[in-house]
Amino acid sequence: MSLDIGLFESYWHLISHRLELPETGDYVRFDTPIGEVVVFNDQGNLLAFDNLCPHRGARIFSEDAGTQGFSCRYHGWSFRSGQIHVPDPHNYQSCDLASAKLNTYLLDWCGDFVFVAIKPLSTLNDQLGTLSETLENISFNINARVDLNRYEFECYWPIAVENALEPYHIPLIHSETLATLQLENGLNVFDGCNSVWHAPIGNKRIHKQLTGFKKLFNIDFQQEEYLSIFLFPFGMLSSTFGYSYSLQNFFPSETAEKTNFTSRLYSVNSASENATKIIDPFIRSTQAVNRRVFDEDHEICKLVPARSWSPSPLKFASQQEEKIAHFRNECSQFLAKGSRSDNS
Repeated sequence: MSLDIGLFESYWHLISHRLELPETGDYVRFDTPIGEVVVFNDQGNLLAFDNLCPHRGARIFSEDAGTQGFSCRYHGWSFRSGQIHVPDPHNYQSCDLASAKLNTYLLDWCGDFVFVAIKPLSTLNDQLGTLSETLENISFNINARVDLNRYEFECYWPIAVENALEPYHIPLIHSETLATLQLENGLNVFDGCNSVWHAPIGNKRIHKQLTGFKKLFNIDFQQEEYLSIFLFPFGMLSSTFGYSYSLQNFFPSETAEKTNFTSRLYSVNSASENATKIIDPFIRSTQAVNRRVFDEDHEICKLVPARSWSPSPLKFASQQEEKIAHFRNECSQFLAKGSRSDNS
């Protein structure tokens, strides 16, 4: 089994937030190394499945997200209330239609965050460790998804992940965007396979502005810094001052030179209706800056071929690339376990 498929099948992945799927028919769709994965609201119950009709394997959902009934356009098979519904069932007398079902995956929650897994090595709680409480607190303060941005990064997924893990490139690549915060070295915290970067904002003018925004928000969890949480192996959740949260997924593609990249921007609870009107331009600005940062990351990651990456330690590692060392060590340990299993 390849590293890409092995990691995808063996870990829980943060897919969405409860508020993205509030009504019957709401769905989100992702491209992954094992095919498409959909999370769908079926009469108030969320389920994850492989986006293929059990009849002849036609795709059900084609957009990244939306609202529609589960009905196959090929032959009209549908799914609702946990059941497959087949037109003209009398035509299937030689078949056991009762056994027809979706190829579903495991689904679990951390607060209002939705996680999906195939054959996880551990429970979600064990995988998250002490980050469970932090993620719960964040999830309960989110009130809406305000942006969904999805496209292919033209690079191998670990290259995109490692770029997101280190601040070393920020002054050069993001000189007019992220670098304007003048993030300080901060602190890396490692928790099992996951890692967190806490970075104070060194730009005193911006720090003062952000502090002044406090009265506009009604949130009970806030870290007055730049916070970047890496959820091994493919997820990143980041925020500045807790006023919005950006969730990124770097899912492997079927080819080594592509990454299925998705970002969502979540807004948090405002203090009042009037505060919301004041906050809206700030959120729109955050959305525009985030998209520009991701485009800047993509442009530089395109210059790094897949063969440049390996799970071996960096030969020339700066102190700002400490999280890369941790990430590569986790990949190496996973590969070693796989090799031992193959030889047993």
